[in-house]
Amino acid sequence: MQRLTLRRRLSYNTNSNRRQKVKTPGGKLVYIYQKKRGTFPKCGDCKCKLAGIKPSRPMDRTRMSKRLKTVSRTYGGSRCHACVRSRILRAFLMEEQKVLKQIIREKRKDRIQQAIEKRKAAAKAAKASAKAEKKPAGKSVKKSAPKAK
Repeated sequence: MQRLTLRRRLSYNTNSNRRQKVKTPGGKLVYIYQKKRGTFPKCGDCKCKLAGIKPSRPMDRTRMSKRLKTVSRTYGGSRCHACVRSRILRAFLMEEQKVLKQIIREKRKDRIQQAIEKRKAAAKAAKASAKAEKKPAGKSVKKSAPKAK
């Protein structure tokens, strides 16, 4: 068995320094350094694998074209389809809730306004009835000062 020499300086058996013995066409045995396997990007919300995106190492991902890194959808290379759907639904429901709150606020204002108007009308009616009770039934005659001739 022939001895193998390392091509790189690092001699320790670490994850980043994995090597495989390969026989070249010339009949020599050499080390070939293995790259780490790429991982699928994961959804930011539920941490599941994103479908339709090629697994790769982070540095390789910078050199990949856009079509390999994304899916043509909102939040394409970042969130899975289920999370996007739930986000859209949540946003819609929140918007609906805001509209409902606004309607309820307006109705409350209208009720308060109507109550104020009723009180004012009741107060006017009470004043009018009080004035009618205070006035005597007979005609009142004004006394005028004698005219100077």
